[in-house]
Parts: sequence; structure tokens; C-alpha cells
Amino acid sequence: MVLIMMLFGGPRKDMDVPFFGPRLQVNTESNARRINCVEQCFGSSGQPLAIAGRVLVGEGVLTKLCRKKPKPRQFFLFNDILVYGNIIIHKKKYNKQHILPLENIKLENVDDEGNLRNGWKIINPSKSFVVYAATATEKKEWMAHIRTCVNDLLAKRGISQHNLEDSPVWVPDSDTKTCMHCKRSEFSLINRRHHCRHCGIVACNACTSKRWLMPQQSSRPLRVCLTCYHKLSSSKGSQGGRPTTTYSVIATGGEDSSGEDSSDDDDDRGEGAKNAEANNDLVNFDDAHFQTYD
Repeated sequence: MVLIMMLFGGPRKDMDVPFFGPRLQVNTESNARRINCVEQCFGSSGQPLAIAGRVLVGEGVLTKLCRKKPKPRQFFLFNDILVYGNIIIHKKKYNKQHILPLENIKLENVDDEGNLRNGWKIINPSKSFVVYAATATEKKEWMAHIRTCVNDLLAKRGISQHNLEDSPVWVPDSDTKTCMHCKRSEFSLINRRHHCRHCGIVACNACTSKRWLMPQQSSRPLRVCLTCYHKLSSSKGSQGGRPTTTYSVIATGGEDSSGEDSSDDDDDRGEGAKNAEANNDLVNFDDAHFQTYD
């Protein structure tokens, strides 16, 4: 799982394009071809990525800490957005494309724990999560380039990061067997796990029976734990949030967390889903080495 940083040669024709050093210049034709290749890999399931001034800075596979377990995801760093998706066929086909604007992305270091090493948090108002690189060097490269892109973008636009409430990093399902809110309810096929969308804890249905509208995450009211519900209700400064009715779920079995509570890219479903996870386990990263282009 190796970061491939794409540093493009040629004259710097677009002055809106940030760069990572005084000698780095942009070859717009090579850049256009690479962006087109990314679009083709996502196919009709992805959004168009080619716009004026956008540069593909780097790409690579990172391990994303998903709700159920860590999974490899393909990441693409542009000078204004971070794009990632599920790997169907490595370097050929991806799905479940996600696009995060860089202007509000923040990074936080994550300490090594067991086999999970070289990680950091990607924090954003709409979605936050933890990723892991294969080596400490790759981690430094990723974090340095993301921060440089963010800083260059903010400077170019003459703005600072918006004072929006960031979404929480979800606690993985496997981290607890009992409700983290009431500390009593044990999870089972019938008593399923749910996540509070405000603080990220894993809790039972009774402890997450309330909904709150958090526009930065979704246009629909989202499940929150009772503690966060009371906190949000009493807060006069909540940004557009409002309470909604109590919600109850009838368990249908099978999943640890209800489908409506799933992180939107955690389940490898959809086109190619039958073999996607098997392909992820068989990805050969020997040819994914660090590259630069003069």
C-alpha cells in the first residue's frame, strides 16, 4: 500500500495551481490524461473530476478503518479535493466514490496500536475517519502533501477554514460488546449496534432513539445518543440543527449495525461486490512504488 506522488513537469501555465516547491511545474496535458484515467476507473458511478485549474497531485492505497474492520481504499489527492473509493480491480475499477473538499480538512496523528500503525485522522464537517499507510515514510508524505494542498488552497482563495462542527470518527463495532452510553445493554443479533452521528460512540437502539438534523453531514435527521441530544437541545448556538421525533428499529438480523446507520462506504455492495473484498485481499502493491516525474 504505497503512495504514488505525481509531480508533473513542464511549464506552469495555470497560476491557480498550487505547487510544492520552487522547481515544481505542471504539465497540463499529462495532468489531464491522469485525471481522465481516474474518471474512467470510477466509470458512471463517479462524478466528473476534470475542471480548470485542478491538478492530480498524488494517489495511493491506504487502509481505512471502517465500521466492521480495516479495508484498503484507493485515494486520490488533488489540489482542491480528496477523492477515495472502494477497490474492485486495482488500478482499473473503483466504485463508491467520495469527494471531500480540502478547504475544511484537518489532520490528527494516531498512535500505533498492535498491527494498526502509521495512522492519522482525516477530519471534515461531512465525514471523518482514520487511515493507515504502509510505512512511516508514506504517512509523512501523505500528511505533508495534504497539508500543503490545504494551505495553498486557503491562501489562493484568501480564506480560512470555516468554523463548522466536524463530524466524529466512528468507534469501530469490534471495540465494544456493550452499549457505550448506558453501559448495560449487550449487543446481539437482535440488539444491534448503532452509532451516534454527533460523538461517534457505539450504542443500543434505546440510547440512540433520537434524531437531530446536522446539515454538514446530511440533509436528513441523523441518529444521536441521548447525551448528545440533550446537549444539542440545550445549546443555543447549534448551527441549523433541530430535534426530530423518536425513532425505533425492528431488527432484521444479519448485520451488526442497521443499514441506515452504515458508514456509506463500509459495505462492499453494488456492482462487482461479490468479488470486491476478495480482490482487496489479493491486491499486489509491488508495482505501486514512489514515483516522481520531471
